[in-house]
Amino acid sequence: MNKKRVAALVKELIQEIGEDPAREGLLKTPERVADAYAFLTSGYRTSARRVINNAMFNAEANNMVLLKNVEVYSLCEHHMLPFFGACHIGYIPRKKVLGVSKLARIVDCYSRRLQIQERLTAQIAHDIMDAINPEGVGVVMECRHLCMIMRGVEKQDSVMVTSSVLGSFHNDTSTRSEFLSLVGK
Repeated sequence: MNKKRVAALVKELIQEIGEDPAREGLLKTPERVADAYAFLTSGYRTSARRVINNAMFNAEANNMVLLKNVEVYSLCEHHMLPFFGACHIGYIPRKKVLGVSKLARIVDCYSRRLQIQERLTAQIAHDIMDAINPEGVGVVMECRHLCMIMRGVEKQDSVMVTSSVLGSFHNDTSTRSEFLSLVGK
């Protein structure tokens, strides 16, 4: 990402909305916004494979593995406003488990892009499925979207919930029910 170009565009935007980019409080804003966008879109410059980095371990158990309340921060691709919330990930390993921090890093890899929550949820589930070939994967995401809260319909208490269930989480009602009850849904 060309931060100098982004900063110049932000300076133009500040002028277009009727502000003075030379005002004391705005002098360094274009560079700060460029730095922020570099971080918030860093998912474009990485991959889940690189994030996982072979942190897969042999496992004898085939019990459900669940990681709850992974913080999610992303930008909606329609308005470039933040959405944020929690992601819950479950899977039943066959022979391999992922290092627990890798689950959170997969969430970050995809959330640090312009996104829609529906796609983000599915990308996380499919990458876990592809990485370790578990019996099944379930991902539930609960997020608040500033594009709905601070503009548009202005519904401050709205929370969007999405899920992606693959393998046994999709095909077996009892597995899906166990997962949903553990995440509180």
